[in-house]
Amino acid sequence: MIFRQLYEPLSSTYTYLLGDEQTGQALLIDPVITGMERDLAEIHRLGLKLAYTIETHIHADHITAALELKRMVGSRIAAPAHDHLPCADVGVEEGKPLSIGGITLQPLHTPGHTDGHFAYLLNERIFTGDALMIDGCGRTDFQNGDADALYKSVREKLFVLPDETLVYPGHDYNKRFVSTIAQEKARNPRLGGDKTLEEFKHIMANLNLPYPKFIDYAVPGNRQCGVCPPDLPENLENYCRQITQSPQG
Repeated sequence: MIFRQLYEPLSSTYTYLLGDEQTGQALLIDPVITGMERDLAEIHRLGLKLAYTIETHIHADHITAALELKRMVGSRIAAPAHDHLPCADVGVEEGKPLSIGGITLQPLHTPGHTDGHFAYLLNERIFTGDALMIDGCGRTDFQNGDADALYKSVREKLFVLPDETLVYPGHDYNKRFVSTIAQEKARNPRLGGDKTLEEFKHIMANLNLPYPKFIDYAVPGNRQCGVCPPDLPENLENYCRQITQSPQG
């Protein structure tokens, strides 16, 4: 299997490229519109064809490239069935593996950051989106976030995986790339060790994070699988630079 971890600096988002060498098919987990040209160039360089884009959840900090990639190269869009997106070709559900060529992802419903959040297990790797990050986790104060649900998701679905499972998060803000289940269980300051649910809820309730500056544009745009709003303020235009220049947009 071909594997690439790709980074988008504006939103500190990781996109994951998985390619099947036998069939030449590829998928992207959480593609970002401003990284679309980079992703397509890498897919072309590797001699692959993009078959699917797959979302972990409806993002609040960037616009997905799913719709533009579908228009450009014909890839199908997979997104959590929970979110009922009419633009999705495949609704992801727990217990229903998603196979592309020789690659099979096992979807795990991991609500808490958002109610429709999914992580994807691939053998010794788990792509955790915003449910579990390196020494952290996604916030729970918008998009039907729920600290109780996130604690349960991480403790009962992610921390039960083998210790050596590699954790590939949706974001990192400190130039880190990968962790392990063992590491997060031992030292994650929010969820690791013997942290109780009440302690976790107290931590999450007192993060005092600012309101996400792009959320009011990103969420409705991503409910359409990646549409930039026409009224985007000038200071946020870089978030949609590629899509506004695209002839398909």
